[in-house]
Amino acid sequence: MLEAYKIGAGTLFDFQGKNLTAYGGLLPIATMLEKLGFQQLVEETLTVKRATRAMPMYQFVLAMVLAVYVGFSRLNHLRFLKREPMLTGILKVLRLPPQCTFWRFMASLPVNVAGQVLKIQRSMRQRVWEAAHVQLGEVTLDTDTTVHTLFGQQMGARKSYNPKHKGKKSYQPILTFLAETREYVGGELRNGDRPTGAQIARHLESVFAALPGTVQTIRARADSGFYCGEAVQAYARQGCEFIISARKTSRLVDELKAARWTGSPRTDADGQCEFWYQPEGWGKAYRFIALRYVKKPKDDEAEGPEQYQLFDTPEYTYRVFVTSMKGAIDVLVWFYNQRAGAENLIKEANNDAGLAAHPSARWAMNCIHFQMAMLAYNLNCWLLLFSREETGQTEALPHTTLATSRLRFLFVAAKIWRHAGRVGVSYSDHYEEKGIFQRLMERLRVIVEGEKGFVPVIAVALRC
Repeated sequence: MLEAYKIGAGTLFDFQGKNLTAYGGLLPIATMLEKLGFQQLVEETLTVKRATRAMPMYQFVLAMVLAVYVGFSRLNHLRFLKREPMLTGILKVLRLPPQCTFWRFMASLPVNVAGQVLKIQRSMRQRVWEAAHVQLGEVTLDTDTTVHTLFGQQMGARKSYNPKHKGKKSYQPILTFLAETREYVGGELRNGDRPTGAQIARHLESVFAALPGTVQTIRARADSGFYCGEAVQAYARQGCEFIISARKTSRLVDELKAARWTGSPRTDADGQCEFWYQPEGWGKAYRFIALRYVKKPKDDEAEGPEQYQLFDTPEYTYRVFVTSMKGAIDVLVWFYNQRAGAENLIKEANNDAGLAAHPSARWAMNCIHFQMAMLAYNLNCWLLLFSREETGQTEALPHTTLATSRLRFLFVAAKIWRHAGRVGVSYSDHYEEKGIFQRLMERLRVIVEGEKGFVPVIAVALRC
C-alpha cells in the first residue's frame, strides 16, 4: 500500500545528489538546434576575429542565448548557472567561465554582429518552417515600437516620447511580429528619437526579405508612429496590403469635417465615413476610413493627453486609418484591432526574454544583446510549432508565453546518468506533460535534411 510522503520542519536534507538538474526541459531545445544545424550556421555567419580561449565562439553565443531562455537576462546572472549539469552538458564543458570572460567576449564583438544574429534567425525560421511543415501562403505583419526607459549613461539614450517616465532618457526599438505564429521577424535597437520615414522604410524592407519563400500574400498593420509616405511606399513596392492609424493634421481634420458621415451599427462608434485623400508629400491619394464618437461632457472637462490612435475636435473624437485594403469599414477596423496581440508579444519579450535589460553602457553590446534576447524568444515559438497538434489551421495554434513554457516544459527536474558509455536523462514519472514532451522529442529526433530542404516531421501542413 502506497503511503504519502510527510515533509515538515524536521525533514532530513543533504547535498549529496549528483547530476541533478532543474532545467530538464533544455533537452528539446538542444535537440532542435542540433538537428537544424544551428552550430554550423552560427560559425558560418558570425564574423568574430578575436580568438577565444575559455570556450569556442559558438559555445559563448549558445550559453548566452540559453541563459536568456532559462530566465537569466543579464551577464552577471550566468554565475548561477556555472555548474548547472544540463547547460554544461549541452555546451560540453565542465563549468562556465567567470562573468568577466563573457563581458570581454561581448565587448570584442563589433556592432554588425547584431545584424548577423538577425540573419541567423532568418535562416533558422526557414528551416523550422520546412521541418515543422508550415506552409503559410498568407501572413499578417504587426509592426510597433516600444519605449525602454534608461537610468544609466547608455550610449544612444535620448529624451523623447516616453509617456510613463516623462523626461527620462530611453531607447525606442522597432519590432515586427508574424500574427499567425507570433514569431519575431525583424527589428533593431534604436536610440530614443522617433524613427524617421527612411528608417521605417529600411526596417520594412528587411522584414519582407526575412519572410520564408512560401509566403505570397502579405498584410500589415501599424500604429500612428508609422504614418508616413515612406512606409506606404515601402508597402506598395512589395505589393503588401496595409492599414495604418493616421496622425492628426489640420488638413486631415478639414477632410473629416467635410466628409459624408453615416451611422455605424456594426462598431462601437456613433458614425463612420470614408474618403480619398492625399497627404502632403505623398505620391497619390489613398483610401481613408474613420470612426467618430460624440464627446461626452466629462470628456470636455478632461485635460489628459490624446491617445495615440485617437484625436479630437471640440465636438467629436476620431479614429482614422489609411489603408490599401478593400472591404467594409467595420471589417477593416476589426482587423486592425487584432493588432493588440503585438503589444502583448512586445510585453512578453520585455518581461520574459529580458529585452529591456540592456547590459552595458556600450551601444554595440546592447544591440547584440537585443538580438540574442529575441533569438531566445523565437526558440519558444519554434518549439510550439513542433509541439502543435496535427491541425492545418492557424486559428487552432495556441500561443504559450515564454514564462508559462518555462513552468510547463523547462523547469523540469531530471537526473543525468552515464552507463556503459551512454548518457541519458531521467524524468519523474509524475510529470504531467510527459505525453506532449514525448511527442515533441520524437518529432525533433527524426528531423533530417533532404535534397530540397528539411523533411517535414508533421504530416498535416499548417496553412491559413
